[in-house]
Amino acid sequence: MSKPLTDQEKRKQISVRGLAGVENVADLKTNFNRHLHFTLVKDRNVATKRDYYFALAHTVRDHLVGRWIRTQQHYYEKDPKRVYYLSLEFYMGRTLQNTMVNLALENACDEAIYQLGLDMEELQDMEEDAGLGNGGLGRLAACFLDSMATLGLAAYGYGIRYEFGIFNQKIVNGWQAEEADDWLRYGNPWEKARPEYMRPVHFYGRVEHHPDGVKWVDTQVVLALPYDTPVPGYRNNIVNTMRLWSAKAPCEFHLKDFNVGGYIQAVLDKNLAENISRVLYPNDNFFEGKELRLKQEYFVVAATLQDIIRRFKASKFGSTEVVRMDLTTLPDKVAIQLNDTHPAMAIPELMRILVDDEKLSWDTAWDITVRTCAYTNHTVLPEALERWPIDLFQNLLPRHLEIIYEINRRHLERITALYPGDYDRLRRMSLIEECGQKKINMAHLCIVGSHAVNGVAQIHSDIIKDTVFKDFYEVDPQKFQNKTNGITPRRWLVMCNPGLAEVIAEVKIGEDYIRDLSQLKNLLKFVDDDALIRDIAKVKQENKLKFAVHLEEQYKVKINPNSMFDVQVKRIHEYKRQLLNCLHIITLYNRIKKEPNKAWTPRTIMIGGKAAPGYHTAKMIIKLITAIGEVVNNDSVVGDRLKVIYLENYRVTLAEKVIPASDLSEQISTAGTEASGTGNMKFMLNGALTIGTMDGANVEMAEEAGEENLFIFGMRVKDVEALDQKGYDAMEYYNRIPELKQVMDQISGGFFSPGEPDLFKDIVKMLMHHDRFKVFADYEDYIKCQEKVSALYKNTKEWTKMVIHNIAGCGKFSSDRTIAQYAREIWGMEPSLEKIAAPDDPR
Repeated sequence: MSKPLTDQEKRKQISVRGLAGVENVADLKTNFNRHLHFTLVKDRNVATKRDYYFALAHTVRDHLVGRWIRTQQHYYEKDPKRVYYLSLEFYMGRTLQNTMVNLALENACDEAIYQLGLDMEELQDMEEDAGLGNGGLGRLAACFLDSMATLGLAAYGYGIRYEFGIFNQKIVNGWQAEEADDWLRYGNPWEKARPEYMRPVHFYGRVEHHPDGVKWVDTQVVLALPYDTPVPGYRNNIVNTMRLWSAKAPCEFHLKDFNVGGYIQAVLDKNLAENISRVLYPNDNFFEGKELRLKQEYFVVAATLQDIIRRFKASKFGSTEVVRMDLTTLPDKVAIQLNDTHPAMAIPELMRILVDDEKLSWDTAWDITVRTCAYTNHTVLPEALERWPIDLFQNLLPRHLEIIYEINRRHLERITALYPGDYDRLRRMSLIEECGQKKINMAHLCIVGSHAVNGVAQIHSDIIKDTVFKDFYEVDPQKFQNKTNGITPRRWLVMCNPGLAEVIAEVKIGEDYIRDLSQLKNLLKFVDDDALIRDIAKVKQENKLKFAVHLEEQYKVKINPNSMFDVQVKRIHEYKRQLLNCLHIITLYNRIKKEPNKAWTPRTIMIGGKAAPGYHTAKMIIKLITAIGEVVNNDSVVGDRLKVIYLENYRVTLAEKVIPASDLSEQISTAGTEASGTGNMKFMLNGALTIGTMDGANVEMAEEAGEENLFIFGMRVKDVEALDQKGYDAMEYYNRIPELKQVMDQISGGFFSPGEPDLFKDIVKMLMHHDRFKVFADYEDYIKCQEKVSALYKNTKEWTKMVIHNIAGCGKFSSDRTIAQYAREIWGMEPSLEKIAAPDDPR
């Protein structure tokens, strides 16, 4: 029998990783050694693993720079419409391997590193994640950047260069502990500071009204220093830019007013200004109305708009003197997409620039603003909607408050004309909420100030129109659209699951599916092909073995790789119902204990995700999961038929490891609460089956793959509404369902916390008396559905056929499709799959 191939030999055979030409490999080795020599000359004689990583990163970066310069030159000459994606979060993860994939350098680099006696995976593991996001919203922005470059759009991602990203999570005695994410400690080889484009941003001060216009004076200035990161498209030689702003105090900061002895304090006070870009707020789907957060939101918007207008005025086509001083053509050349309401200040800020600085009339300025801006809504949870207190605004951004008042006055005038005497409607639709403390409703500002408003899955877009923004839909139905989210198949298939990517390519549906994921539907022709079924099952098994090894190395836990890997990874939130998963785990445990000799389908249940540091219930949920694990994993009767693992510090890089190894994907939010979800799509593309509710994009996944190929359970939106009408009574379920009662009595009786019997009393009280997300209402159907899952898993062939149906139905969920729709239907741009010339090509 031939001995098994090493990982490196296996990777060599994978065509989707690009060809490793001899000259190419030799050049890479030369450049690697040059970079390494440069590092060592500066510092030491002995190279560390980190030195090797930086040498490789710089070698790969060299291949980006020529393309980057040429792309930007190309845009300057062609002067296309540009799209600006504004987001407070960009959850990028690691950059090295993604860059090698998109530049078709992976096999050549692999070979070069191998010939130098180094291990590619070890070097890749030296890279820090760029964790500048909380979850779905930030990761979506990252996928969108990849797709915009791949589709040849002149696109720019604008955000904040947080010094500290999402915290690192440690589990200590079963509890979450947070650790600062000092991701820049060793430097970031992928960014380039651009001090020549530094911009001033103003805060505080007061407003003066003069006959010749309005002046905002006596402000405090903070400087915005841009850092650029290249964003390569997939093998088309296009490299776009993500520009992240860092806050700097101006040199004269407070020093002008220092008196004797005040100098040291004045220098120390520079920190106050620079704190703006210090740290990412760690809340997912929750609004925290802090002044520092509002400063961050205005900071990114003010710096970005100056940049947008500078670039608009400076571009080559349309002579600088005439055309480009005329800002009325801005919407023909600029599209601004607001990723949720966090960058909503772009609307009043653009108005301020056009009216106060450029001296345009209000009506002209407003027309430009609305035609330029578009807004994506990401949630309907009321606690997540941004409502800023008026007094905070009055103090921090007095001119913007005046502008918002004027926007609102004209908006309400229009509503009054349409609905005379309907004062309740005026109250509901006002940008200013009057009840109690006066607040600005940022979602209302976004809807009024944008020409397009979209939800992120069909069901979510429908809910927006029917409920939260119903009044606005009735007035401006043409504004409302759907853009179902997607994921980039480069990172989420080719990069994280090359074995599966190769099996798909070998089925002769061709390699082009990576650019056009809809071609996956051609797999349906082979759904009964025994060779394909075997190959897909084999890749899954290899991924599971690899992940099992990773778990053993990292967490010293041994798991059974023949068990079903049942995975729920996402932020910890009541609406995502990790608690429903817990109830199933305990139910399964009780059943095994009751009938230990039955042939149970073995499961390894993995749950991972971070809880916002101030979210008490979410932190208790983590403790409950780890406590259940303590009991289950140490019960000899159960053995390896059931294991519960908490995946510590879930992040992009861990997702890339666990998702390809998963069998079952848990997408179990209460219907009507998860706007879309994107993890659901990643699992589907990587050969896991979904157990889920009819919520978010699950609905469209069931549509694409066939509802019979997903494990759908639980209430639909209409059922949830009916239950709200009737009144949800958790006790009714508790008293009616013996297994549920047993599980709840175990939790409340201290079975999982013998040292502290009432440890989980808050969770029990919530579930029994004020559970907004109706966990018990879906318990019975969930348990039944899980029984179907266990039964099918025993039949590997039928399970794998269902997997093939799912992979074949994934085409719609490429972010390339999503972005093509944004481009055509919102931005007025046309995507293109055309390559531009590489730097070494003659032009």
